[in-house]
Amino acid sequence: MKSKLKFLEDSIPKLIVTPTFLIMVIFIYGFIFWNFILSLTNSKILPLYTFAGLKQYFALFNNMKWWLAMENLLIFSSLFIGFCLLFGLLLAIFIDQKIRFEGIFRTIYLYPMALSFIATGTVWQWMLNPGFGLENFMIQMGFENFTFDWIVDSEMAIYTIIIAAVWQSTGFVMVLLLAGLRGISHEVINAAKIDGASMPRIYWKIIIPQLGPVFFSAVIILLHLAIKTFDLVIVMTKGGPGFSTVLPSIFMFDYSFARNKLAFGASSAMIMLLFVMIFVVPYLYRELRKNS
Repeated sequence: MKSKLKFLEDSIPKLIVTPTFLIMVIFIYGFIFWNFILSLTNSKILPLYTFAGLKQYFALFNNMKWWLAMENLLIFSSLFIGFCLLFGLLLAIFIDQKIRFEGIFRTIYLYPMALSFIATGTVWQWMLNPGFGLENFMIQMGFENFTFDWIVDSEMAIYTIIIAAVWQSTGFVMVLLLAGLRGISHEVINAAKIDGASMPRIYWKIIIPQLGPVFFSAVIILLHLAIKTFDLVIVMTKGGPGFSTVLPSIFMFDYSFARNKLAFGASSAMIMLLFVMIFVVPYLYRELRKNS
């Protein structure tokens, strides 16, 4: 009887987890493998399984629009991550001062993360539209020479995407860094104060260096968000003006479903996955080693 109960205790958790595990294997790793197979074919509108080697990858690396998308991703990801870390750190330090109504401020700063990128993009597209957004408002206020047409300027449009993305994701970084700040021992800080160190110097020399693992985690998460950014761009600029805000995700969708080049789009998706793995795998390896 005891052996049967022991068997049930060992088996029930496995039975509960197994369906979820199988679904994950099929619908995540299975479709990744299927996408890789498609990238080695000449598939157009429908999948074909005639092996074509690395033809699509060579075509991808010879496509100037792909390199433009990669250049836009570099600009977007570097500024997006940099400003999110900067503003998130400043907000975390501000809230860490034990201010009144801390919960209200924390909720306000974190709230944008609860919105979908579709909602965020729609609001920012409206605000930045020269015809009825910020520019029109300032002109009606009497500033007739005021102009802010970045969203329709091919040189500046990418920065409007960055503004919206930073606004939405900064609160998330703030929460991560605030948790890190609350975990730092006050004994070290008090000892530095007794030695005469100013608060800016304490933050720069003592506190911020101890937040290194938190910064690293935040960078990995933000980089993942940057690489797969799609809906925000679609709503705000649709990749324009011209190709000025095309990112790899937009490139992949365009060629796969609008231009009916399924294998070509699949190859770009595999390169995007490779970029994610380059950063995520070392992070997971580091976390697993730390916990082992």
